[in-house]
Amino acid sequence: MLKITDLVKIYRTEEVETVALNRLSMEVTAREFVAVMGPSGCGKSTLLNILGMLDEPDSGSFLFNGIEVGRFNEYRRSELRKANIGFVFQSFNLIDELTVFENVELPLVYNNVRSGERKRLVEAALDGVEMMHRRNHFPMQLSGGQQQRVAVARAVVNNPKLILADEPTGNLDSRNGAEVMQMLTSLNDKGTTIVMVTHSEHDARYAHRIVHMLDGETVTENFMRELLYALPKKGQ
Repeated sequence: MLKITDLVKIYRTEEVETVALNRLSMEVTAREFVAVMGPSGCGKSTLLNILGMLDEPDSGSFLFNGIEVGRFNEYRRSELRKANIGFVFQSFNLIDELTVFENVELPLVYNNVRSGERKRLVEAALDGVEMMHRRNHFPMQLSGGQQQRVAVARAVVNNPKLILADEPTGNLDSRNGAEVMQMLTSLNDKGTTIVMVTHSEHDARYAHRIVHMLDGETVTENFMRELLYALPKKGQ
């Protein structure tokens, strides 16, 4: 599904040049669950932004389902992103002025889905994370765990092929964090590809494979299972 080769991303100011990605190469196959780990500043978030088509590389190749997208303009990246990718962030990124239902509905509005179909899809997504009873609440009326459940519902409401998760349990206690990881695991079991950036070795053990980064490069890869789906998920 994802193939990046010799990817380079450099951030420049008048006085400083920072190499965020240094000829990084990696692949993610469809239905995989990959965890990306490494110290702060190693390029994990930059990698996630490029995979999510929120940013573009300075050089190198980025193939998404066999399509070279590294040099797409913002409009083409946006259209491909909206149709294929869901995001789960550490800080939830819900809009305080919108209800739970409206937050989850937002990606469908951007994709011009008709109102009747939007209602059906949002209700199904909220049912899936057990948040239908909170559909008319606002984010500030929810606990952190509940907000992340809503964020997961928003990420999956379009039935994306890929979910990118950036420290999805970073602001949660252990119980709520485990619930979020179980939700991601369940989505992966149903066929969704997941790439997750995390500092948590515990969360990384839910993945099929761990990619370790350092100074903008991949340094090691640990395979958590010899065959995908061959072993039970943690907690099962």
